[in-house]
Amino acid sequence: MLHCISASQCHPSETSIWRPWCSNVNCTPLGLVYKKSDRYCTYLVRGDTMRLSLVQSRALLGLQAPSVTVEVHLANGLPCFTLVGLADDGARLKDYEFAGELSLSGALRPVRGALVMGLALYQQVKAHALVLPPGSAEEAALVPDARVYRARHLRDVADQFCLAGASASQAAPNNPDGWARMSHTPGPHWDGPTSYPDLADVKGQAGAKRALEIAAAGGHSLLMVGPPGSGKSMLALRFAGLLPPLSVQEALEAASVASLAGRFQLSQWLVRATRQPHHSASAVALVGGGSPPRPGEISLAHHGVLFLDELPEFPRAALEALREPMESGCVTISRSAQSAEFPARFQLIAAMNPCPCGYAGHAKSPGQSGPVCRCTPDQVHRYSSKVSGPLLDRIDLHIEVPSQSAALLINAPAGESTAVLKKRCHHARLLATQRQGCSNHALSGAALDNHAALEQDALAYITQVASHFGWSGRSSHRVLKIARTIADLAQSANIEKAHIAEAVQYRRPVAGH
Repeated sequence: MLHCISASQCHPSETSIWRPWCSNVNCTPLGLVYKKSDRYCTYLVRGDTMRLSLVQSRALLGLQAPSVTVEVHLANGLPCFTLVGLADDGARLKDYEFAGELSLSGALRPVRGALVMGLALYQQVKAHALVLPPGSAEEAALVPDARVYRARHLRDVADQFCLAGASASQAAPNNPDGWARMSHTPGPHWDGPTSYPDLADVKGQAGAKRALEIAAAGGHSLLMVGPPGSGKSMLALRFAGLLPPLSVQEALEAASVASLAGRFQLSQWLVRATRQPHHSASAVALVGGGSPPRPGEISLAHHGVLFLDELPEFPRAALEALREPMESGCVTISRSAQSAEFPARFQLIAAMNPCPCGYAGHAKSPGQSGPVCRCTPDQVHRYSSKVSGPLLDRIDLHIEVPSQSAALLINAPAGESTAVLKKRCHHARLLATQRQGCSNHALSGAALDNHAALEQDALAYITQVASHFGWSGRSSHRVLKIARTIADLAQSANIEKAHIAEAVQYRRPVAGH
């Protein structure tokens, strides 16, 4: 609010045009309007005479996108930036929100988090239209029923809104290369082409493939222990192909995290991500952090696979930070100014060597020379103890991946393809979903007691084994979940002793623990 020295300096009418101190009474360069009061005049703004407007946009706070109102005033003089309040509502822009990076040439450049903005609008009852630059508009258009427009240049935006009140003959021409309405991407198809590598490429390793099938059918985590070159990485990188296709909601959640990190690509739409961070990654890189908080690798693997190769080589603090997200499916990054919550519902596939040199238990043919393990028991213990017991206790399946002989690798026929295994995994997941509404890995408490019914001999067997190995309650429950998945793959209503026996094999203790 501005003040005059006295009311006598204002026009005697109730509402009058402000008289600038350095000009005559008829000069109204800015179109400012004052309302007369007893001793001073109150400053008002006429939107039709001043070049002032309101533009709606979005901020990014974690995976939330709160609305932001930007007030813009154009006037002659030196360039400046001023925040004002109580301005007129730009009627032509009130149904639109804008986001983008403006270059000096006027070209619009993409920004991160466009999909998060589209989701925020999707959750509103009466959503605005969203105007974005190329690259960002295609992301936001993935949200169903979202009104998204792409603008390549600031001139394209001006042509659409500056002539909005003009006649039809004066309207801006349609320019698909500059201003265009984006269409929604169609949903997933089960029989569509897959972009995952095929498990048939891995020769032998029938036991490891069976463990992958169980992990995919029940949503279980997996640890593979074996010497270098035994095929651990090949198996892990082909695991995502066994998982069911992403629903539109799951795809939007996963893509929004990638968009927030600035790593989303349209070729990744409806594809389950497989994140493979290097073993030198810090706890912040894995879990997330920074200022403002950014998602880490476990969030980028949301609804996908997190593959940690050379597990003992990761920093201890980074591995310990995985314990809570593996149980809760989310991670909260807290800072003094703000906190952000990111989803982290991933499937962990980890791999490690049996000893520091890696060749303990390496298979050899008679008369064959090759690497020989000379690691002492103390060295093996120190190596494996880099992975804590509580973390190992949270990994469902522990398997050995032995080395393969050259004759087997050369002469063995191709095994079952990913498509064949995927159908069995999908059928087992459908059984679990129809029975309990979730995957077997998510069973807990009373739901586990109700849906993991044991036959009498199976109950006696698991009680004996748990006492022998000294399992914790978590370990015993995880064996029950694995056995429930094995029973689903066998299309059995109850868990039998054979199912428990196979599940016990996947909880073998790791050397040094």
